[in-house]
Amino acid sequence: MKVEVKELLDAGVHFGHLTRKWDPNMAPYIYMERNGIHIINLYKTAAKIEETSEALKKIAASGKKILFVATKKQAKDIVAEKAGAVSMPYITERWPGGMLTNFITIRKAVKKMASIDRMKKDGTFLTLSKKERLQVDRLRAKLEKNLGSISDMTRLPGALFVVDIKREHIAIREAQKLNIPIFAMVDTNSDPRQVDYVIPANDDASKSIEKVLSLVTAAVADGLTERKSDKTEKEGKEDKESNDDKAEKVEKTDKSEKTEKSDKTEKKAATKKVDADEEE
Repeated sequence: MKVEVKELLDAGVHFGHLTRKWDPNMAPYIYMERNGIHIINLYKTAAKIEETSEALKKIAASGKKILFVATKKQAKDIVAEKAGAVSMPYITERWPGGMLTNFITIRKAVKKMASIDRMKKDGTFLTLSKKERLQVDRLRAKLEKNLGSISDMTRLPGALFVVDIKREHIAIREAQKLNIPIFAMVDTNSDPRQVDYVIPANDDASKSIEKVLSLVTAAVADGLTERKSDKTEKEGKEDKESNDDKAEKVEKTDKSEKTEKSDKTEKKAATKKVDADEEE
């Protein structure tokens, strides 16, 4: 995947924070200072996006899930749209503490949500009193708000993609504890050492967030397509092998039947010969 620097420039990816708010560890990614604001080196950003995209593509192709995290106002809708489009889980409301480190409890909450849905389908819900129905509905709405997008995540994700690592520090810490690879948009006020795959970029402007997420989710989509075609190819090979096996079995059966027939013919001929000899 080739990332155009001009596209990043048009989206304002290069605008960092005020120079007084900078993190010195971001120095390698800073190009210059202008009007008291740090400017990010977009050539480095483009290279990092390409590197990140390649890694995310491999993770998606391996069948693992990538959890997208962004609870800040300007990133919420973009993350929900982009991650949802490639069927990946995302957190855009408050990060549920222990989401990764206490995953079993989170799964229980998701199962609770599923059991409420079953109650509504099989009619059990209607047997409850009005007050109980109201309580169940409130609980379902709360669970949906916090965990709706991760209801299909049956195991820990293969990677975490974060917008604004300062804001999502709890998510970062949990992923670090479990050695889950962290991919993130990192602005000039954050410490890139917390992240495995750094994308130096403006993480405040919605245009910048949308541009970066469009590029990385496109790579995820490529990975999923690759996985699908590999699966189809594998199934095709298996079908061919099973057809070959069947043909081989039929061939063997035909051969054995022919052998049996020829054996019977030979036996008959031998019997006739013996009978003729006896008559003589």
